[in-house]
Amino acid sequence: MHFFSPTTRTRPRPLALLAAALFAVALALTGCSGAGGDAGSKSAADADDKGASKSDLGAGGGKSGSAGQQAKKPPKLTGVHIIRTAHLSVRVKDVPDALDEARTAAEDAGGLVGDETTDRDGHGHERSRVTLRVPQESYEDVLDQLAGSGRLLERNVTAKDVTDQVVDVESRIKSHRASVARVRELMDRAEKLSDVVTLEGELGTRQSELEALLAQQDSLKDRTSLATITLRLTETPSPTPAADDDPGLLDALSGGWDAFTTTLKWIGIALAAVLPFAALLALVAFPLTRFLRSRNRSSANSSPAGD
Repeated sequence: MHFFSPTTRTRPRPLALLAAALFAVALALTGCSGAGGDAGSKSAADADDKGASKSDLGAGGGKSGSAGQQAKKPPKLTGVHIIRTAHLSVRVKDVPDALDEARTAAEDAGGLVGDETTDRDGHGHERSRVTLRVPQESYEDVLDQLAGSGRLLERNVTAKDVTDQVVDVESRIKSHRASVARVRELMDRAEKLSDVVTLEGELGTRQSELEALLAQQDSLKDRTSLATITLRLTETPSPTPAADDDPGLLDALSGGWDAFTTTLKWIGIALAAVLPFAALLALVAFPLTRFLRSRNRSSANSSPAGD
């Protein structure tokens, strides 16, 4: 029988030592791989950021010219509805030719010609007024072309944003259509004649409101898709010829004749003014003269008889 002393120690088993060593190695490998992965991901992210910044710089440098050209024209607004109108007054040498050019410009842009009025002013100069409808995308080009056809006297351009109105009309049309559909469903299920009559009246009212909204929608669509240009053309007055400073023989004769006729005219006017007074004096003087003559004769006859 063997007895162990208290100071005797047991040796660890080789299997446990091997397991502990493998566990420590695994922990070390896990930590290194995690750190390496984080460092790799950070370096990859930095590389991606650098590459992206370089590509952005390269793209910006390559497109700088086109961006400068695009900055001249404003970007097209999507989902915005604008009514554009313009009033132009241009003085041209020939009104009919300028009017034909305006019609051609509108038709070439895909537009149409509206009302047209042509007349003459108090000096006999021809003038015209025409209304043109052109697409929104060609509005600025046509406007510049018309303004450059002669001497621009007036230019008035307005733009009205009706996006809220368009959206409101579309929403009301949608709700009215749904309402009309519901009334028709109720009519299909109605059994009493009174209910059918009531529903028919309600259906007629809602359909009338729907048609009015549809007409308003068409009007908004027409005014926002085609801009309106009112063009007024006036004729350039012809210059008056300069008067000759040196008068000739004919001018002297003409001036003398004018002076002679003017003198006769004033003499006639003076005689006409004096004639009533002369007639009155003649009426008074004639009886007085006869009376004085008869008195002198009677006095002459009486004086010899007295002697």
